[in-house]
Amino acid sequence: MSATDITKAVDLFTHAEGTGPKRSRRPVYIDFMPPCNSACPAGENIQAWMDHAQAGNYYEAFQTILEDNPFPGIMGRVCVKPCETGCNRNHIDTTVNIHAVERFIGDEAIRKNWQVRHNASKTGKRVLVVGAGPAGLSAAYHLARLGHTVELFEAGSHPGGLLWSGIPDYRLPKEMLDKEIDRLVALGIRIKLNYKVTDVLKEKEAGNFDAVFLAIGAQLIQKETFPHDESVLITDAFSFFMDARTNAGPYVRKKVVVYGGGKLALYLSRMIKRFGSEVSVYYPGDKKMMPAYDYETDDALAEGVEITLLRNICKVEKNVVTLEKMKVEKNVATGINEFENITADVLIIANRHESDSAFLRNLQGAVINNDGTVQIDVQRMTGIDGIFAGGDMLPGENRSATIAIGHGKKAARYMHGYLMNDAYQKPEKHPTAGFRKLHMWYRTDAPQQEQEKLAPAVAVKSFEEVVAGLDEQEARFEAQRCLSCGNCFECDGCFGACPEDAIIKLGKGNRYKFNYNACTGCAVCYEQCPCHAIEMIPEPVNLNQDVKK
Repeated sequence: MSATDITKAVDLFTHAEGTGPKRSRRPVYIDFMPPCNSACPAGENIQAWMDHAQAGNYYEAFQTILEDNPFPGIMGRVCVKPCETGCNRNHIDTTVNIHAVERFIGDEAIRKNWQVRHNASKTGKRVLVVGAGPAGLSAAYHLARLGHTVELFEAGSHPGGLLWSGIPDYRLPKEMLDKEIDRLVALGIRIKLNYKVTDVLKEKEAGNFDAVFLAIGAQLIQKETFPHDESVLITDAFSFFMDARTNAGPYVRKKVVVYGGGKLALYLSRMIKRFGSEVSVYYPGDKKMMPAYDYETDDALAEGVEITLLRNICKVEKNVVTLEKMKVEKNVATGINEFENITADVLIIANRHESDSAFLRNLQGAVINNDGTVQIDVQRMTGIDGIFAGGDMLPGENRSATIAIGHGKKAARYMHGYLMNDAYQKPEKHPTAGFRKLHMWYRTDAPQQEQEKLAPAVAVKSFEEVVAGLDEQEARFEAQRCLSCGNCFECDGCFGACPEDAIIKLGKGNRYKFNYNACTGCAVCYEQCPCHAIEMIPEPVNLNQDVKK
């Protein structure tokens, strides 16, 4: 056995199954769902593009990502990484740093000006997308790839939605956002800015659109009802983000209070630290109720943001914010009639945001919930024919850019079916290849390639990206840590292990096939396969065969 051969030596003397004159079961090659793919809201084929990346074929890795997600550079920075939570490598050492490899590929694509590879024929159908956030941009992108003519109307002055208005440059440089959106424009998608839609049906008729996708982001902060005077500047998170880009003066070297516990509150609090201000975050719930992820909270604390839980704002008067202490019982926060006072120059409300969808309430057939979300059916359509919706407009979803991108892709598929009079049928999902399904007879000493981070004391002095990307060597090494769960990667393990030479190699990229005339059903190939790409099934019964023979 060579030093590079990973084929496990076969001991047929102790092999439990053995062989016999008649085969009772046979091996089959089958693709299971990798847990990373299963956990990804955008449905990325992570194992496939990882395979290209580990071979150094970054262009093909890029095009594979684009089949599901148009923004590898963006999502490699801001995604909340559910794929890594599901990664089977967690059971061996540490997860594959999936988002970092995706970021490298996205950055490489921008550096080399790679464009979308597609050849769809024009369908002659016209689609209006309302809202240029991640859901709207994703839907527009996938619809354009399917051959439809797409126009996108955005109420704001810049496309991107919360990617533009809710994520600071230290996390997502706006140059990166612009360049990945430019790639969509190159597909022929027309984006109309500073245009707020108030009558969907009128716009549909006027533009001769065959279908509409509503992707109005949650950029309305629910109004707080506490009494207040004019001694403290009170604003909401989104107004702050827009104001701070052109005039940061009111927030520089001030004492700022932020009310909220989601990532939006933590993003802006870290932004305020970079203005040289004191900032304190208050949230009425406990840690379990706090929407922000732990790593987001840890990063804010490391940069000097003060976070206090179980505090509710009661009133603002004479530069004093009065807070009531809270308690949590059965996941509900209630006041305990104890109060404390803090001084402040600025109060930013970043708690509970919703979609600006009030204009839909007058449309017959549309069902709008109290929080501004809209009801849809299994085809992602509202109660109005040809009007679809997704992203932050939908109820019962955790709001993130990754989920919104997935909504856009799903909606595009259903809309394509609607437009072409061929209803889209969601394909059956393959079973997930959990760690227990893998036959990991080998272990590798391959520590995760971690991304460098600016020291907190340095980070707060500028808006430079806090987290660095991987270089090519690191990204390729990290991609090679992927276990290819549930999918054959042509390791030749089965080929080398078969005692009957019943496995035929079909050439690179084509995998293998079984010669059942030679196969005894011993299952050595099954036990050898580290990624569980082989399953043993009962020997099929030939119903046409004469059993007497």
